[in-house]
Amino acid sequence: MSLRARLLCGWLRQTEKRIIARAEQPAQLRRHMERSARLFFHPPKGVTFDDITLGDSTLAATRVTPVDPCVGPLILYLHGGGYIFGSPRTHRAMMAHLAARTRLCAVLPRYRLAPEHPFPAAPEDALTAYRAVMDHPGGVILGGDSAGGGLALALLAQIGGLGLPQPLGTFCFSPLTDMTFSGDSFAANAKADPLLPAHRARDMAQMYLRDGDADDPRASPLYADFAGAGPVWLTAGDTEILLDDTRRMAKRLLTQGVDVTCIIEPGLPHVWPLMHALLPEARQTLSGLAGWITSLSRL
Repeated sequence: MSLRARLLCGWLRQTEKRIIARAEQPAQLRRHMERSARLFFHPPKGVTFDDITLGDSTLAATRVTPVDPCVGPLILYLHGGGYIFGSPRTHRAMMAHLAARTRLCAVLPRYRLAPEHPFPAAPEDALTAYRAVMDHPGGVILGGDSAGGGLALALLAQIGGLGLPQPLGTFCFSPLTDMTFSGDSFAANAKADPLLPAHRARDMAQMYLRDGDADDPRASPLYADFAGAGPVWLTAGDTEILLDDTRRMAKRLLTQGVDVTCIIEPGLPHVWPLMHALLPEARQTLSGLAGWITSLSRL
């Protein structure tokens, strides 16, 4: 782990983790995330962003187009934020860096957030987004981080269950795959996690699930069926409270015959690729993922 990563983890622990722990309303977290994105998350030069509507739906999205895009798959990316904050705007810079590395366009849907729109609004919007792009000539690659990573995996399971065209592959940064929070790392890494306060998870789950079941596969893809799914790429940090969400997800996918790449990094914070301007590890992860995506598009 680099010196920058160690310093950043210390800073996150003293600032961001406390902000998340103390926020009383989702609006506070939404404003804070938007400000952080403007200050710290910057796209590479030449990448363009367009506001679009997906298909015949009213679902808004942001399209990310790199310089000199090539003919190939479309990346459909679902942002994180515990289902209550985050937006295409907070994650578009990270996707711009991935788009620049792959020369592929990306689309980030603005799915509905809780508590205003509780479960199953988010998975419904994710499915709407996929239906709108699933016939893209070069195919589709799904992606997401944290809650958005769980949403991407839940969508992958729905795609198989509905018999829709399969994506070429799915990638997730630090995915939230188990809304029952039954993984051992949830308690074991509570102090070590530089960013996520474990005690706030139940609050988030209550706002999101409302009357839904935590073990519903659309909320917790750890309990879903993935038979017939394409390759999946997962990564998480070994000090995250969600470490076991990734490890157990990888194991379940493998037992169902899915080709899985699972990378566990030492000491890195939750969804560290967002911090591409600060961390060499973030840039390395994005470059490694770009290579994986490029290999899929050439199959």
